[in-house]
Amino acid sequence: MTDYTDYTVGAPVVDTKAPSGPVHERWDKRRFEAKLVNPANRRKHTVIVVGTGLAGGSAGATLAEQGYKVVQFCYQDSPRRAHSIAAQGGINAAKNYRNDGDSVHRLFYDTVKGGDFRARESNVHRLAQISVEIIDQCVAQGVPFAREYGGLLDTRSFGGVQVSRTFYARGQTGQQLLLGAYQALSRQVAAGNIELHPRTEMLDLIVVDGRARGIVARDLITGRISTYFADAVVLASGGYGNVFYLSTNAMNSNATAIWRAHRRGAYFANPCFTQIHPTCIPRTGDHQSKLTLMSESLRNDGRIWVPKAKGDTRPPHQIPEDERDYYLERIYPSFGNLVPRDIASRAAKNVCDEGRGVGPGVRASTWTSRTRSGAWAARRSRRSTATSSTCTSGSPTRIRTRCRCGSTPPCTTRWAACGSTTTSRPPSPACSRSARPTSPTTAPTGSGRAP
Repeated sequence: MTDYTDYTVGAPVVDTKAPSGPVHERWDKRRFEAKLVNPANRRKHTVIVVGTGLAGGSAGATLAEQGYKVVQFCYQDSPRRAHSIAAQGGINAAKNYRNDGDSVHRLFYDTVKGGDFRARESNVHRLAQISVEIIDQCVAQGVPFAREYGGLLDTRSFGGVQVSRTFYARGQTGQQLLLGAYQALSRQVAAGNIELHPRTEMLDLIVVDGRARGIVARDLITGRISTYFADAVVLASGGYGNVFYLSTNAMNSNATAIWRAHRRGAYFANPCFTQIHPTCIPRTGDHQSKLTLMSESLRNDGRIWVPKAKGDTRPPHQIPEDERDYYLERIYPSFGNLVPRDIASRAAKNVCDEGRGVGPGVRASTWTSRTRSGAWAARRSRRSTATSSTCTSGSPTRIRTRCRCGSTPPCTTRWAACGSTTTSRPPSPACSRSARPTSPTTAPTGSGRAP
């Protein structure tokens, strides 16, 4: 194997496509200087779109709406199965509904800073500019964003910012956004403007004179290999997070389209620039091949803490407030629990390395408490006969649990309220399996473990 010292650093790659001038004028200047296509001539041009997630689905629907002929591919049986459906927390836009000092420039600054200053500033500022239009487009497509009592769109805080600019749909923002893009895509498919090829995989990229002019694709049902040509190719095939040993991505999000484009000369910039989630549930054994994603809103609705004492094994509800270390609030008082993800992850690793983590085995987790209704602390036991939650602020917490035997009605139903547990029906003598939680009635959201 070649030693790392034998590699030589090449000359810097100049991004000749990046606009010049002040950052707030670059994309306006670029858009004005770009050659336009007459609406009557757009029907003469074909565009291939690989992928049907939020990027691919919205791109295909928009291009078809403008009059282009679109040929779209996805390897799922339906565009609704794209991995964009797994997004949870929300989508940022500089609308400043809360009048808390938000602006396009502040969204630009927060995004560049949250990306450890590695993002392309021209693209980030363009994203901040069109963020307000993206929200309007999503609402027009029927995305059911959360709203306030008066009917206005609601926003909440998110990691890495000090303003409330995140539009959300409960913990299902990605799902609702994808369904909105799918509706727009389906409308164009029905109109005959989009030729959709599900269960089809891109095998290679066709490059003519340095430009992408088509793809080679394989039908995953019949195995037939076909060639498709177009005037332009849009690659919206998702990220490459599965190159890491553990990821929250689906296992079929395997980055093969990106790799095949790279083999044809596409540059692969900054492979370490990958989104991470501090709020993931670690796998519990070899039977799991991926991490479980928890919403980033946990750090908005909750407080992250660990015991102050090293090796404290008490349940969280037995640890008094003065013996808890809200380490993010202590180290970063301006942002508190809403520091950028990389900073939160490093801080969590530091306290776990100090031996103050929680959980079995390596003790590599921290507790999350809810703050809106007092200092909540809940612990879920996988092997107990009931899942209980204890309140430390005087407000009752009720969580219903159901036995895994699947009997109807359930053989055991328990309610936990301020430490007292009652059994409404005796357990079945034939059942000794553990209980699992069903729909909580007034249970605190955001309770549990967050790494």
